[in-house]
Amino acid sequence: MATVRLDVPTEAALKRLAAQRGQTKSEVIRDAIARLAGEDRAQPSAHDKLRPFVGIVDSGGRQLSTETGRRFRELLEERRRARRAG
Repeated sequence: MATVRLDVPTEAALKRLAAQRGQTKSEVIRDAIARLAGEDRAQPSAHDKLRPFVGIVDSGGRQLSTETGRRFRELLEERRRARRAG
């Protein structure tokens, strides 16, 4: 069970909608929440939006994703050496 506080214009809109629909204020609120929840589920996630693009780039056999840790470590070591030498 939840309690909400509404400003005057929102309360008036809620009363008007309830009267127009022949519903209680609680039913109108439940319907509104159900619609909003349905809209959230209907929208694809960022992963779903990017799915067509995952794996389409050819690295030329460099295995970039499997060698990331080693390559990053080498990059940091090169930068550290360059700072010491410079």
